[in-house]
Amino acid sequence: MAGEIQRPAVEQDKIILGLLESVERDGGQSQRRLASELGIALGLVNAYVKRCVKKGLVKVRAAPTRRYAYYLTPQGFAEKSRLTVEYLSHSFSFFRQARVECGKVLAGARKHDWSRVVLAGVSDLAEIARICALEEGIEIIAVVDPNASVTTFVGLPVVASFDAVEGSFDAVVVTDLRAARQMYDYAATRVAADRILVPSLLGPVIIPAQDTSS
Repeated sequence: MAGEIQRPAVEQDKIILGLLESVERDGGQSQRRLASELGIALGLVNAYVKRCVKKGLVKVRAAPTRRYAYYLTPQGFAEKSRLTVEYLSHSFSFFRQARVECGKVLAGARKHDWSRVVLAGVSDLAEIARICALEEGIEIIAVVDPNASVTTFVGLPVVASFDAVEGSFDAVVVTDLRAARQMYDYAATRVAADRILVPSLLGPVIIPAQDTSS
């Protein structure tokens, strides 16, 4: 369960909320399907299911063909409601902060005449960056994410590597919320460091926030 311990508390709560919502919709689905739906590793799903069972949020019963069915306990329903309210509150706060910070780095890119930009990481932050780019008149040409299971995101092509991006680009904006440091390091192997833009909310896990306004 080391992977779980290393995740920020907010992300852990988001995974648990997603797990509880999935169990409420369909308690008969496999852990493999849960992993696909939540976008995390199968072993991590197993760890979170055990955690929810131990906390009394979920119960397990035997099902045909050597499978198990999960269902929420009254405590599980209450916890799902609490996490929903908490997550919505966090989401609104995150959106406001992320919009300001993405706006700053993209305004800086525009001042440098960097008009074609790649996003590094499929995430809520990437979606917000897409909105800010439209406002700044900057073209986002692709999202690079080696771990993505989708081929398009908010109308943009998703590719597994920077080499797979069609056409040239001027800069990269790091938008990976789960592995920001790794994505920054990967971008640094393909792009000059001064052209890798990092919203300051990711700064503590990567590098000090960059000033692109000069």
